[in-house]
Amino acid sequence: MHEYLHETLTTASLVLLINSASTVLGNYIGGLLFDRWSTYKTMLIGIIIEILSTGILIFQNGWPIYAIMLIALGFGNGIELTGINAYATLITSRHPSYVFNMLYFTSNLGLVIGTLIVGLILQFGISYIFLTATIMFIFFMFIAMIYYKQGVSAPKRTASSGRKHLPKQIRIQIIFILIVFAISWIDYEQWQSNISTFMVSKGFTVQDYSYIWTFNAVLIVIFQPVLTYFDDWLYEHMILRLNIGFILFAVSFCFLLFTHVNYVHILISMFILTMGEILAIPGVAAYVNSKVPYELRGEYQGIVNASGSVGKAVGPLIGAQLIERISYSFLFIFCSIIILISISLFNIAFHISRNK
Repeated sequence: MHEYLHETLTTASLVLLINSASTVLGNYIGGLLFDRWSTYKTMLIGIIIEILSTGILIFQNGWPIYAIMLIALGFGNGIELTGINAYATLITSRHPSYVFNMLYFTSNLGLVIGTLIVGLILQFGISYIFLTATIMFIFFMFIAMIYYKQGVSAPKRTASSGRKHLPKQIRIQIIFILIVFAISWIDYEQWQSNISTFMVSKGFTVQDYSYIWTFNAVLIVIFQPVLTYFDDWLYEHMILRLNIGFILFAVSFCFLLFTHVNYVHILISMFILTMGEILAIPGVAAYVNSKVPYELRGEYQGIVNASGSVGKAVGPLIGAQLIERISYSFLFIFCSIIILISISLFNIAFHISRNK
């Protein structure tokens, strides 16, 4: 929006914020429709919105149609991604943590391949990017039409069954872990936004910054399958897994506090962050899934995705404000402290509610 459409950074940020809000709405609506209407049709609605949004952008990608379609795409993505997570909860042949580990692995593998494709195609024009995305969504729709329709179905509530409610103790645990999840994405988004400017201010190049994401992707591709191998043990020790993962999030920022930060410090920080990421992020979805009844799994997977989307939406803004008003160092300390406080509160809430 800034480089190609010549809109201000403030305008671009506002559009991205609305896009994130649209994704949150799609997450929640997708979860509700999955549980209460149709698993199959909910998935198709999300995919069709994605196809229409990217399809229009092939031919019309100026201002303001780009912003409008980006927001619509966020809504479709919210429905579709929640649908995928909700379908994953219906798999009974494996532990939920195994399924969510594999989902996280394949989504990151897709990001690596997608980034490579964009780099190769962008030179021919932005329209070809949207054409490629549309083709991929159409391909995905055929997969959904063939395999999802024949897959397992979520149970439907009847008027006589009423709406199930979670016990208060479980609701408290879920609320606190979702707070931790949202905060973890506020921290993570610093890497995708403000740390790029931090590195440039320290004399590193944009290419140096891009390499750390290549490093991140390689680590995920290598270590996520290893983590999956120990899935049974990790499932039995889910609270320990979540604690270690989120504590690693906090520790990762400590290596950016050195007076003379070098590239090794940044790579160590990214390594620790990535180890925390592969432990904690898919672990939250698995934890919530283990706590809710079968009839509410779609709705609560939507809430999990929505809480992550909220963190993604406000993360860059919070980081930018702290940098402008105080400093980068304060931002890194802040990121470490808020994740440690939130995971501590979750542990307190977990033990109190479990003992009641």
